[in-house]
Amino acid sequence: MICIRSQTACASFTIEGVIALERVTLENIFVFKEARLRALKDSPTAFGATYERESQMTDAEWMERARQSDGVKRVMYMAVEDGAVCGIAGAMRDEDDGSRAALISMWTAPTHRQKGVGRMLVEKVAAWARSRGVKILTLMVTSVNPTATKFYEQLGFARTGRTEPYPNDAAVIEYEMAREID
Repeated sequence: MICIRSQTACASFTIEGVIALERVTLENIFVFKEARLRALKDSPTAFGATYERESQMTDAEWMERARQSDGVKRVMYMAVEDGAVCGIAGAMRDEDDGSRAALISMWTAPTHRQKGVGRMLVEKVAAWARSRGVKILTLMVTSVNPTATKFYEQLGFARTGRTEPYPNDAAVIEYEMAREID
């Protein structure tokens, strides 16, 4: 677990707390489930999955997701402040090319956006990928999310030129972005 102290001025008050990054495991999968469902409701076009589908998953399916995220080929993290999840992100190694991994399921709670939580999550995922010999970290971002595109560009990602249709809306395109991990 990684902890940092954050202090962010918000209008007339200050939020001060410790952000912990926790790997998703069988022990905390249902905390992750709640955060994932909240993320799907808050930012539906940020994910290929839907709230409608994932809210119907059984406990056994959520536990299988935790087992698959064992840190070998796939990993999931939660950013937690004062016991509440304020962000999630993960990675999955490319099955055909072990030098590549995809950043997946990236979300930051609206209360924690532009406060460094997203950056922390991406860097944690990049560190995990680097430790497994990954050289290129990729992601997909939708055409209707220019804020996310700009965020990823600030972290060194660039569009690769590859696009694909967004699975939940034919009018939306997904752009692949990639970054080398040194």
